[in-house]
Amino acid sequence: MKVSGRKTGSALSHAPDNWYAVDWRRVERNVRGMQIRIAKATREGNWRRVKALQRMLTHTLSAKLYAVRRVTQNQGARTAGVDRELWDRLNADGKPSAG
Repeated sequence: MKVSGRKTGSALSHAPDNWYAVDWRRVERNVRGMQIRIAKATREGNWRRVKALQRMLTHTLSAKLYAVRRVTQNQGARTAGVDRELWDRLNADGKPSAG
C-alpha cells in the first residue's frame, strides 16, 4: 500500500484556506437559517429537535467563524480573552498572531 505524499488539510472541500477567503455572506446565511429553524422548533414545542439543532449549530464551521468574527470586530476586540492574549493582527498565512 502506497501512502500519498500530499499534505493533508481540512476534510471539507469548501473550507476556506485562510481568514480572508471566507465567504461571509454565506456564513451569515447559514447561521441565520439554523437560528430560524431553532426558533421554529421552539414555537412548535419540539424540544428534541431544538436540542439537536442547537448542537448542530454549535458544531458547524460557519457558527465558529461567525462567533470569532463578531468578537474580533466589536468594541471588545481590544480586550484580552480568558487566555490573556490579545490577537491584534494576522500573519501572512492568515493565522492569528499574538501581539
